[in-house]
Amino acid sequence: MTLTKRIIPCLDVKNGRVVKGLQFEALADAGDPVKLAERYSDEGADELVFLDITASHERRKTVKEMVRSVASVIDIPFTVGGGVSAIEDARDILLSGADKVGINTGAVRNKSIITDMMDLFGRQCVVVAIDAKRNYSDYGDGDSGGCGGDSGGCEDSDARMGRTIFEDADGRRFWFEVYVVGGKQSTSIDAVLWAKEARRLGAGEILLTSIDRDGTKDGYDTTLTKAIVDAVSIPVIASGGCGSPEDMVDLFEATDVDAALAASIFHYHTHGVTGVKKVLQEGGIPVRL
Repeated sequence: MTLTKRIIPCLDVKNGRVVKGLQFEALADAGDPVKLAERYSDEGADELVFLDITASHERRKTVKEMVRSVASVIDIPFTVGGGVSAIEDARDILLSGADKVGINTGAVRNKSIITDMMDLFGRQCVVVAIDAKRNYSDYGDGDSGGCGGDSGGCEDSDARMGRTIFEDADGRRFWFEVYVVGGKQSTSIDAVLWAKEARRLGAGEILLTSIDRDGTKDGYDTTLTKAIVDAVSIPVIASGGCGSPEDMVDLFEATDVDAALAASIFHYHTHGVTGVKKVLQEGGIPVRL
């Protein structure tokens, strides 16, 4: 039996308001998180993701009261992240009503927290968020292994540098670098290898965001998504770049990703969740209506 694909609106919150930007910058107001959460739940969203996007950068914790308010108006699974760096942070989020905890910067800086969270709360509660960006330098000078063509998806592992190397349509080599602190700090960590490590340590799910595509409405980075999906045996949520339901159709046709996350098309009433799912169904993508 074919599993249905999940459609997940994302609520990025700053100072108590939902915001949306371009490549993690130029944030604009998009509404009240509680009202938006209720609307998406009523429209048939499969899950929600709520991220306090400045929590790590400003060294503060996710506002528990807001989490409780959002959780009180929805009846679908709910992931909450932002500023999680200790078990106590994760516990507070779950006790406030969330079903899962998202962790990004905290996991990169302290890998053991992934395993600790899995042991205490169960693997199904642990969502490791990975923000990745294409890096066209610092990949070593090894042979690309015969990568070529115009698919943009050729892959080769450069073990000496800890890099998984790709080649774009113009023949330029690149790798995907992990960024933390709301996309503000590079890490020199390869995203594909980090996804594998996160799964090994206890992650139950990967929330994968392409910084290059974030807010552009140019479609998902299917090269990045396919590489991560093929590398791990846990569900992957793709994020960054959705500008239309057709972008989701393209994503699901090109990769075996489990879910598509989007923000702009939902926040600004460009498309409703129900309408998006109907387009997906017409495109042959299995979804829950």
